[in-house]
Amino acid sequence: QVQLVESGGGLVQPGGSLRLSCAASGFTFSSYAMSWYRQAPGKERELVASITGTGGITNYADSVKGRFTISRDNAKNTVYLQMNSLKPEDTASYYCNAAWGPVVVGVFSRSWGQGTQVTVSS
Repeated sequence: QVQLVESGGGLVQPGGSLRLSCAASGFTFSSYAMSWYRQAPGKERELVASITGTGGITNYADSVKGRFTISRDNAKNTVYLQMNSLKPEDTASYYCNAAWGPVVVGVFSRSWGQGTQVTVSS
């Protein structure tokens, strides 16, 4: 079955950096676009960044453009999110899933991982 396991979160000061990883299994990873999402307490889950199956095209939410970079290693079935210049408003639980854009459908909609917590605070 589909499994998505996020890691790499933590507590970081404003202006700091973190690199998140998402290990995927149970599907043909390279055939699917992948996205990172985040959800802060009391807020809806929002799209952060997306990447096509080959990694050739990426897209970012305006709030993270220029600070975050999404990438993938299809040999390792892993997608990454490099987060630089972190701000307190980036504090959230971060999730990955197999989709391009905000809508996750099919089996993937029932396969969210546990997420990884990012807290940006001094």
